[in-house]
Amino acid sequence: MTTVDLSADLDFARSLADTADAISLERFRAADLHVSKKADSTHVTDADQAVERALRERLASERPDDAFLGEETTADTGAEAVSEGHRQWVIDPIDGTANYLRGVPVWATLIALAVDGRPVLGVVSAPALGKRWWAADGLGAHSLDGPLRVSGVDTLADASLSYNSIQQWDDDDRLESLVDLSRRVWRTRAYGDMWSYMMVAEGVLDVAGEPDLKPWDIAALVPIVEEAGGRFTSLDGDPGPWHGSALATNGLVHDAVVDVIRR
Repeated sequence: MTTVDLSADLDFARSLADTADAISLERFRAADLHVSKKADSTHVTDADQAVERALRERLASERPDDAFLGEETTADTGAEAVSEGHRQWVIDPIDGTANYLRGVPVWATLIALAVDGRPVLGVVSAPALGKRWWAADGLGAHSLDGPLRVSGVDTLADASLSYNSIQQWDDDDRLESLVDLSRRVWRTRAYGDMWSYMMVAEGVLDVAGEPDLKPWDIAALVPIVEEAGGRFTSLDGDPGPWHGSALATNGLVHDAVVDVIRR
């Protein structure tokens, strides 16, 4: 665990979120929004690109010694942690681009700071929902509504699960595991994208997870869930955002979930 005071970095990250929100909200539901497809067939809008460009320019100016990993400008150069001793900002300019381009308000800018490859700070800003969540090591997890704390549900039979997308689990050959898990929990829904994980941190969900993710989809979520008292790993129980999947729980049911869905 880091012992560095991250207060200044957290304030800076929240100001980056202000910058992002001003750009993304102006373009949300714009009639002239430009949408194209990337090499991996996922969509990108001019808003994604503008947000990432603005944040990267601010980071280059105000944190010039820190490394940068962003979805739109470094996705093809290798999504890896920087070497030991370094700081790296990990940015998803708009998480939930498919929602954004269809006018669905469930999307957010994700901003993380990783030190030695471990996310120590995260900000998730969802301006169309009027919501923002943030956390840093030793500073707790918070939202606009106040401090965050995970639930006290301690059995799968009482747990509420958000799985994001059946298709993702099927494409990753995990659909049977998802169905098995759904039979063991109290309730299942697919709230989607960053929102599921923030609801785990808020204590209104107990489990959220999905396969086929990149580090920028995950890194900002980790400190918020963990500082709220939860656990965050891959679907197979590996810590960190570098394993291509995510599982967030209140901690009490984490091992039980991993036992069901681990390959």
